[in-house]
Amino acid sequence: MLMLLTTLLGRAQSHGELIEISSQFSFTEGPTADSLGNIFFTDQPNNSIWKYDTAGKLSLFMQPAGRSNGMFIDKEGFIISCADEKNELWRIHPVSKAVEVLVTDYGNKKLNGPNDVWVSPNGLMYFTDPFYDRDYWQRGGSELPQALYMLHQGKLHQVGGQFEKPNGIIGSRDGKHLFVADIGADKTYIYDIDDEGKPANRRLFCDKGSDGMTIDDKGNIYLTGKGVFVYNKDGQQIRHIAVPAEWTANVCFGGTNNAYLFITASEKIFKIYPDW
Repeated sequence: MLMLLTTLLGRAQSHGELIEISSQFSFTEGPTADSLGNIFFTDQPNNSIWKYDTAGKLSLFMQPAGRSNGMFIDKEGFIISCADEKNELWRIHPVSKAVEVLVTDYGNKKLNGPNDVWVSPNGLMYFTDPFYDRDYWQRGGSELPQALYMLHQGKLHQVGGQFEKPNGIIGSRDGKHLFVADIGADKTYIYDIDDEGKPANRRLFCDKGSDGMTIDDKGNIYLTGKGVFVYNKDGQQIRHIAVPAEWTANVCFGGTNNAYLFITASEKIFKIYPDW
């Protein structure tokens, strides 16, 4: 029986089969993996963070969760969360679940709503701040341009403008490049990261925007929307993964040895073993 299960699993992996983990949510977002490959993701309408561990166990990690949206786990294992409820950036302890509020405003003005975040190898945090009006907010409107921010040693810097609606963000594994999607303009840009950690030399990566995004060991970029769109490091589309859901919001690699691509899509979460 064990041999048969192993054979079937290997066959599924080799063919890149999309595996549905669960469809019990309202809208999934923000998948991120810890050092062991356990996945944390959000169900924003239900104000919760969930965990899917490497043994295949799905469990509620935190509720309420500040209406968390995009997330990324830093090198110390803390969950960095775009806490949309009060337009903040949080750092959540992975065991005690204690919350440290890292960002509350910029220049005494309320942020639009931190949406997606990436933490560089040296600990710098970058996040996008588009404006999506929420029915749980009590505010008049946007106070700041929709922009890209960097948090360095507790100080927040606005480091990129010229966006219609910035959204997905990911950096290269070596920390030298930053990719930012402008979902409003349907484009994704690449920046060099200079010696001070600031994004510089912005240029077009591809004519495709994205909600969330990730990168693999080969430098391929995974964009989301109507499924998952895979682009090589030269900005050429090499694959499309059809996802049976209304909207694919975000992606990350995780599981044992980071072997699986995890996909959050509307009320569902999936995984797939890439065969390319």
